[in-house]
Amino acid sequence: MVMTVEGTTTGSIRVDFAEAVPKAFKALISFDAAAREGLDPALVELVQIRSSQLNGCAYCLHLHTSEAREAGESEERLHMISVWREAGSFFTEPERAALGLAEAVTLVSGGGVPDAVYRRAAATFGEEELARLLAVILAVNTWNRIALSTAKAPGAAPRRARR
Repeated sequence: MVMTVEGTTTGSIRVDFAEAVPKAFKALISFDAAAREGLDPALVELVQIRSSQLNGCAYCLHLHTSEAREAGESEERLHMISVWREAGSFFTEPERAALGLAEAVTLVSGGGVPDAVYRRAAATFGEEELARLLAVILAVNTWNRIALSTAKAPGAAPRRARR
């Protein structure tokens, strides 16, 4: 067992969430898939990457950056996600609105989702698209918490392989 910062451990035996609660795991997969329907896959990856960065989830960050690359996302844009506000023209207005919403929802304990952030997203996306985007953000935050709680290591078999 290897000790890490703040007394957490890696290499310890943790529950295999998918095996222990397959109905819950499958329900989350279904929720995640339903949320994505009709959304731009590149936009989905961007918000999943940003939420994973904020949550410090190396497993999901590795998974989503790999999937974004496979889908044709540029290395340049991937490197700029964490500084999207300062990145100028690297991101479109819909991407910027979605990244802002992803940050606000991911960091919701800091005071909720600010009205300005929500208004920007609502002005950019239709009601159904906005609801789907929220669902994607909720799903990735759940996946992040599962991966962090069960000490999933980056590079391990991705959850998509089990779908």
